[in-house]
Amino acid sequence: MASLLRTISRQGPSLWIRQISSTSVNRSDDISKALKQKEAPIVDAKFTLLKPEEQAQKTKLAGVIEVPEKVDVSPITGVPEEHVKTRRVRIYVPPKNAMQSGTNNIQNWEIEFDNRERWENPLMGWASTGDPLSNMKVQFNSKEEAIEFSEKNGWRWFIDGEERQKPKRVKNYGNNFSWNRRTRVSTK
Repeated sequence: MASLLRTISRQGPSLWIRQISSTSVNRSDDISKALKQKEAPIVDAKFTLLKPEEQAQKTKLAGVIEVPEKVDVSPITGVPEEHVKTRRVRIYVPPKNAMQSGTNNIQNWEIEFDNRERWENPLMGWASTGDPLSNMKVQFNSKEEAIEFSEKNGWRWFIDGEERQKPKRVKNYGNNFSWNRRTRVSTK
């Protein structure tokens, strides 16, 4: 920085402006040329070294696989058969938290399994269960997604508490002063 200041003081005030100015100020090229210039596309390094056949195979594998008919995935999930055949799933909208005033986390649906046998652990007094699915809760965006997931896994399901839409009330400040409603209170 000190050398720059020495150079500026020696050369005079007119030259120091050229020394500090950036290249974009020095150049007076037409900006339309820069806008018309196209840059090379960004290509993933993994794909550039592959053969065309391998690239085609990778793009096929990256896509979504659609199955035209309903498939029961319960034999391949690893869940014991007794938990698949005899389980019932409750599909419901979870209630709003008491500490929550908004409507942010209440638009989802959950599935919950029925409770199985529980016992108290004699050593620590903890509640124990042999059910691997008892504490599992899965969230879904819609009721249809939850039903489809339950049917895909072979579980019987029921919907608990159909969602009810609140009737929308129009609230306007002007309604407080309307003549045909008993909203005005006498002060005497």
